[in-house]
Amino acid sequence: MTTSDDERRPAPEDYRDGKLRKKVYERELSRLQVELVKLQQWIKDTGHRAVVLFEGRDAAGKGGAIERITSKTNPRVVRTVALGVPSDRQKTQWYFQRYVEQLPAAGELVLFDRSWYNRAGVERVMGFATEDEVAEFFRSVPEFERLLQRAGIQLVKYWFSVSDEEQERRFRARAEDPTKRWKLSPMDLASWERWEEYSRAKDDMFAHTDTDDSPWWVIDAEVKRHARLNCIAHLLDQFPYTDVTPERIELPPRPPAPNVDRPPIEHQRFVPRRY
Repeated sequence: MTTSDDERRPAPEDYRDGKLRKKVYERELSRLQVELVKLQQWIKDTGHRAVVLFEGRDAAGKGGAIERITSKTNPRVVRTVALGVPSDRQKTQWYFQRYVEQLPAAGELVLFDRSWYNRAGVERVMGFATEDEVAEFFRSVPEFERLLQRAGIQLVKYWFSVSDEEQERRFRARAEDPTKRWKLSPMDLASWERWEEYSRAKDDMFAHTDTDDSPWWVIDAEVKRHARLNCIAHLLDQFPYTDVTPERIELPPRPPAPNVDRPPIEHQRFVPRRY
């Protein structure tokens, strides 16, 4: 809604080696996050309901984009859903059931860090779903998404696209960083080994589910900074939001404290100072 004006496009000097300079990136991200807070308030005030799906290759940057979207927003309004492996009971349910439980109520925006499209991707490639189950999913999902939209839930679907060379670079960076090794699971390594199988699964998924009323929007995720900004800017454009930010609040003077004896502060247990 607010980010496509030509006058706001970065100038050539804002780039270095084809990438936005960090200072420019942080400036643009800050501006977009202000708009996200405006969007949040509009969603809350109007009772709007929306779902955004984030799909793509492992290490494509989905989580980083979600983190930037939610870092300044209220988790009671903008909520992230990242479901784990289904339980034995959930495996016997209607496939969409555990996702339906996470859908938004009035005044909520729900971000799915992977979604029901697991069936068309990892479950299919890794053999967790049969070809009959995948075929049934492809028959069901367009109608399921139309049901959501007819119920008044706005649906936006993003696919983060990254090359095999860039995925390898990010995997190696995770392996070398002890704070990021938890991100490199056996399933991630399997996705690396089965690149071509995942490519065919993604193409088949798009053939069945990239529809005019529920399209896939592809994010070029080769450069993380660009992917995050482009995703947020496009997401904002999907809503007819207006600025309904509450007026600035002036804090009133604090009333005089009553004369009450309080226990000595030395009786409290303080965390030792190490810094």
